[in-house]
Amino acid sequence: MRYESISPSLFIENRKRFSEKMNPNTITVLVSNDVMPNNTDDVMGFAQNNDLFYLSGIDQDETILVICPDAYKEENRTILFIKEVNEHTKLWDGDFLTKEEAAAISGIKTIKWVHEFEKTLQLFAFEADAFYLGHNEHIKRVTAEMTTRQDRMIQWCKEKYPLHQYYRAAKITRELRPIKSNEEVALIEKASEISVKGFERLLKAVKPNIKEFELEAELIYEVIKNGASRHAFRPIIASGKNACALHYNTNDAVCKENDMILVDFGVCYANYNSDTTRCVPVNGVFSPRQREVYSSVLHCLKEGSKLLKPGILHSDYEKQMAALIEQELIKLKLITADDIANQNPDYPAYKKYFMHGTAHHLGLDVHDVGLYSRVLEKGMVFTCEPGIYIREEGIGCRLENDYLLTEDGNINLSEALPIEIADIENLMQRK
Repeated sequence: MRYESISPSLFIENRKRFSEKMNPNTITVLVSNDVMPNNTDDVMGFAQNNDLFYLSGIDQDETILVICPDAYKEENRTILFIKEVNEHTKLWDGDFLTKEEAAAISGIKTIKWVHEFEKTLQLFAFEADAFYLGHNEHIKRVTAEMTTRQDRMIQWCKEKYPLHQYYRAAKITRELRPIKSNEEVALIEKASEISVKGFERLLKAVKPNIKEFELEAELIYEVIKNGASRHAFRPIIASGKNACALHYNTNDAVCKENDMILVDFGVCYANYNSDTTRCVPVNGVFSPRQREVYSSVLHCLKEGSKLLKPGILHSDYEKQMAALIEQELIKLKLITADDIANQNPDYPAYKKYFMHGTAHHLGLDVHDVGLYSRVLEKGMVFTCEPGIYIREEGIGCRLENDYLLTEDGNINLSEALPIEIADIENLMQRK
């Protein structure tokens, strides 16, 4: 593993809390993600199923976790199945986890080879009344037309055990995962520390006529050098008008002298993620108009982040954030009070320049699991990311930090990432 080892106590506690939420006399079966193909015999980088990682800490493919708290035999109450290592796999792919290593990482005593799964499950499955199975319940934009390893496990279980009842493991994990333990917060903080190094390296490289992808390379260097698994998502390095496309990430344009660059990036460390956004001037000094827009967005970030605290509904927070941005748009002379008075309630005037939400759960997923109808609670981690996008001026500005909710407010986990105009300009002048 690139990252430092995590205490198995985290996964032991996660399994304990998960098991307490299971109905009596049930079995949970969770599987790893597939290794996705590229072309011919090539494959893409592996990313673990995050519910499986949350409950086991295992970060390799062909892994199955079975939890059966009421199994008659104690050794059947938690079983981890991993792929068997042989001389052929060692020759081509190197070492995978041994049983002893998997036990040390997960804190699970019963470790078997994955080819033993079917026979082992049959020994006690009929003692149970129902199964909990995993499935991606997030927006199905990416996996809508795919058959995943989770899909195949659901089909297999229903064929083998058609008269059992079936429940959704995601209902339990989406309740548990939003509240972060101290260990999880520390991993997010580590991801944030690497983000700071990447951003400061990028600042030193920014200059007129550099390509956006050259700046992306500076981020990649620090991500890999500091032991992170990967980018948390494909980074956005958007100069000039490109910053007005919310999910722009081709990163192939030339950064022009008087443009501002929007840098939206995150680091994945031990499968936990940071997610931050900053904007910088290509020539090292914000123009008067860039400064105005940036100051408005920064004001919304500072004031809006104060609203992220236990007891508030996410929908109420978003309404208050929209009101903050609305007032800044008036100051910037982008909309007027008359525009607001005569606006279509279904498409408020501010949406021409600000069209997205500003807070999402953060953790094992960048857009982490959790119901937005749930009142915000201590221990949750949220982003705050207001923005203003003026397509007719070629200016797009978004600023984003990550916040841990505390008993009476929050802690900015991105505090060390430069954000004040003077700090950014000073750093760029010293490069």
